[in-house]
Amino acid sequence: MNKLANKTYTYYFLLPAGIIYFVFFLLPTIMSLFFSMTLWTLTDWKFIGLENFKTFLSEPSLNIGFKNTLIYAVVTSGLKVILGLLLGVYLSSKLKTVGFIRSMIFFPTLLSTIAVGIAFTMMMHPSQGIINIVLSGLGIVGPDWLGDTDIALLSVALVDVWKGVGMATVIFIAGIMSIPQDYYEALKIDGGNAWHNFKSIIIPLSRPAMNTVIILSFIGGLRSFDLIWTMTKGGPGFSTDLIASIIYKQYQAGFFGLSTAGNVILFILVSALAFPLYSYLNKKEVDL
Repeated sequence: MNKLANKTYTYYFLLPAGIIYFVFFLLPTIMSLFFSMTLWTLTDWKFIGLENFKTFLSEPSLNIGFKNTLIYAVVTSGLKVILGLLLGVYLSSKLKTVGFIRSMIFFPTLLSTIAVGIAFTMMMHPSQGIINIVLSGLGIVGPDWLGDTDIALLSVALVDVWKGVGMATVIFIAGIMSIPQDYYEALKIDGGNAWHNFKSIIIPLSRPAMNTVIILSFIGGLRSFDLIWTMTKGGPGFSTDLIASIIYKQYQAGFFGLSTAGNVILFILVSALAFPLYSYLNKKEVDL
């Protein structure tokens, strides 16, 4: 009887978290699944089955949105991993100004995404932006960063990397600093240099931090919306449209059920890509 009472007492501590999880995640998810199969407004709804999904998947710009979303996620996550790792290694060394440099690199993470988007939209203006003015002073003709369909998506992706690399760097620093010094000392006795430290110790033993950065940045790239919408609104044309921006355009047009179906499709896409990637990265980590 005492054991049963103890178990019940323990579950009481889990109840607040369970309620929060149900109210803010599970219930909205269930409601989204239901309303994705309806024509709905704030006051009325009509069940139509899978018609919203068929309509959304037949959207002319969806193929471009899928491609752009994957490109955006791969580019932003890849650059955050590479730059975050290099900066993490550099800022794990014994520099006199390491605290200041860490603060400067992490600072963009604290800024509002909307504010960053507005600022870089002005800086990337083809004639009046500071970036092209500086390039012009160097004798280089700067491109129309956000107006050229060939480079607009990459331009926004680079801004995303600038804003998010600070978090990746902090995660890498934590992973690198947790590596025991014994490994470095053993490699030094064997004649290892800085490159050997990086290749044989830092990369393998910081794998958990690397996996975390890959998963978080990749999921963030797949779900990205605010920076794209602030800087280009999916243009020029459909060249920077992501799945999230297509969903928002449907919502703006008053197709609430259609946009809800798009959110469900995005949720399925993120899950279908993120879970296998997470499983693969974990297996690679175990093999080490």
